[in-house]
Amino acid sequence: MHTTESMTRALITDESRTGKAMGPVQLGFVAGVILRERLPAFERMLWRACRGNVFLRQAMIEDPLEDPSTGDKVYKSVFIIFFQGDQLKTRVKKICEGFRATLYPCPEAPTDRREMAMGVMTRIEDLHTVLGQTQDHRHRVLVAAAKNLKNWFVKVRKIKAIYHTLNLFNLDVTQKCLIAECWVPLLDFETIQIALRRGTERSGSSVPPILNRMETFEDPPTYNRTNKFTHAFQALINAYGVASYREMNPAPYTIITFPFLFAVMFGDLGHGTIMALFGLWMVLKEKPLAAKKSDNEIWNIFFGGRYIIFLMGVFSMYTGFVYNDIFSKSLNVFGSAWSINYNTSTVMTNKALQLDPATADYAQTPYPIGLDPVWQVAPLNKIIFQNAYKMKISIIFGVIHMLFGVFVGLFNHRYFKNKMAIYCEFIPQVIFLVFLF
Repeated sequence: MHTTESMTRALITDESRTGKAMGPVQLGFVAGVILRERLPAFERMLWRACRGNVFLRQAMIEDPLEDPSTGDKVYKSVFIIFFQGDQLKTRVKKICEGFRATLYPCPEAPTDRREMAMGVMTRIEDLHTVLGQTQDHRHRVLVAAAKNLKNWFVKVRKIKAIYHTLNLFNLDVTQKCLIAECWVPLLDFETIQIALRRGTERSGSSVPPILNRMETFEDPPTYNRTNKFTHAFQALINAYGVASYREMNPAPYTIITFPFLFAVMFGDLGHGTIMALFGLWMVLKEKPLAAKKSDNEIWNIFFGGRYIIFLMGVFSMYTGFVYNDIFSKSLNVFGSAWSINYNTSTVMTNKALQLDPATADYAQTPYPIGLDPVWQVAPLNKIIFQNAYKMKISIIFGVIHMLFGVFVGLFNHRYFKNKMAIYCEFIPQVIFLVFLF
C-alpha cells in the first residue's frame, strides 16, 4: 500500500511539474529590411548563432529603394524573426546590426498593429499631398524664374564685368576717388565721353568723371575692329600671331585667299555644295543658334567659323566645276572635244591606248570650261593626273600667296622705316622662296 501511494504521489508531482512547464509560450519577434544580396548569409548566421531556435520569414520588395547614405537604388527584402527569450532577442539584434539591417518597431497586440498601419497610411497620404503641393509650387517658381533667366544672366555678367574692371582701378591718396589708366581707340574717344556723361546723369552724381589723355612711351596694344563676318578670319590670323601696333592687318586679304586656297586643294562640286549648304544654314539660323549658347566646344568652333565654311563651300563649287569633278565623277555638260574611234576588239586586246590630238580623235576646239570629261574613261591614270594637276595648281597659288605675304611685310618695314629688316629679312626671304620653287 505504501508503495502504491508513493508512486501515485510521484506521478501527480510529475504531472503538475509538466503542466507548469507546458504553460503558454511567450514568443518575441523583430521586423526589418535588409539588402537582398545579404539575405542568404544573414539567414545562415541566424541559424548557426541561435542553433536553430529562431524562425525567419522573408519576402522580396519588388520596387528598388533609395539608399539614404549613397542615394543609389538598391533592392531589399523584408523579414520577421520569431524567437523565445531575452538572450535570443539580444543575439538576433546584434546579428541584424552586423548585417546593417534596418529594424522597425512593430507592436505585439493585433489592435496596436492595426492602428499603427492605419497611422502609417495616413502619414503616407499626407506626405503625398505635401509632395504634390511642393512640386506644384516648385513648378510655378521655376516657370516664373525661366521668364527672367536670360535677363538675370545678362545682369550678372554685366555686374561681373563691372566689378572686374573696378578691381583694376587704384584708389586716390584721399581715398575718395578711383583712378585707372587704359588704352582707348581714337575713333571711340567721343563715344566714351558721351557714355561717361550719360552715366553721371543717371547715377545722380554731382562730380563728373574726368577723362584725360596722357603721353606715354609704351607701345599701344593692337586692336582690330571686327564684325560677325570678319571675326572668324581675325581669330584665324591671331592663332598664328598678333600684329604689332599700326602694322598692316592681313585678315582682310585672308577673307579671299584662305577659302580660295582651300578650294584649289579640295576642288569637288558635290562636296563643296554640301559644305556651302551647311554654312548657309548656320548663317541663316545664326540668331536662334547663338541664343542657345551651347557649351559644346566642337559645335562652337563650327558655328564661329560659319562664314568661313560657307565661303570654302562656294569656292570649292567653283573649283570643282573647273576641275569637272563632282563626287569623283565628271560631268559632260558641253560635250567632249574628244571622240574614241577604237572598236571593242582593239580595246580588249590592248592594255594601254592613247588619243592623238593630231588625228580625228580631237575636234581641235578645247572644252569650254575646265577639264574635258574624256578623262573619266581613263581608269589607269585618271586619279594620278587629277591629283598631280590639283597639287601643282595648289603649289603655284601657294607660292604666290607666300610671296604676297612677304611683300606685305615689305610695306610694314617701309612704314616703320626699318631698312635693316628690308636688307636682312625681306630680300633673303624673296631669294630663298623664289629659288626654292
